[in-house]
Amino acid sequence: MSKQYIGPSILEELWEYIKMIIFVVVVVFIVNNVLLINAKIPSESMEDTIMTGDRIFGNRLAYINKDPQRFDIVIFKYPDDETQLFIKRVIGLPGETVEIRDGKVYIDGSETPLDDSFTPEPPQGNWGPEVVPEGSYFMLGDNRNRSKDSRFWTNTFVKKEKILGKAVLRYFPSPKLIK
Repeated sequence: MSKQYIGPSILEELWEYIKMIIFVVVVVFIVNNVLLINAKIPSESMEDTIMTGDRIFGNRLAYINKDPQRFDIVIFKYPDDETQLFIKRVIGLPGETVEIRDGKVYIDGSETPLDDSFTPEPPQGNWGPEVVPEGSYFMLGDNRNRSKDSRFWTNTFVKKEKILGKAVLRYFPSPKLIK
């Protein structure tokens, strides 16, 4: 009498599903904690570059071998409450003197203000001058007249180690590279 092949047992099949689920969970964990940061934009502070409600990905590896550059849009731990994530544009670099006069940003006493063509309306107000400490950055929102940023925080500057990633892609409501 010959034996008929019936196929894998229920336990063998169940084990294959469990292995697949474990693999997916590990991959998602690695992507979410090592490669990408996923963020939802809660306010209008970065409009018109990133809109309220947009979902974005940030590259967690962007600053492993290099420092943030002026005008990079970064996701970081808010210096006054590190349980919150903020997204702003890097404006002042370590060691620079930042001053805002009539809404225009000046670096190291320059007579020429920084480009602010990405702001949706003419910025207003004055701030500084103040020197950005070594290893830290001065951040501003693009929608400066409606942004809670370095000008208003108790802990004015963001330390490099608190920067979690560089914003690279808006994936909702429609895909768009962030510049």
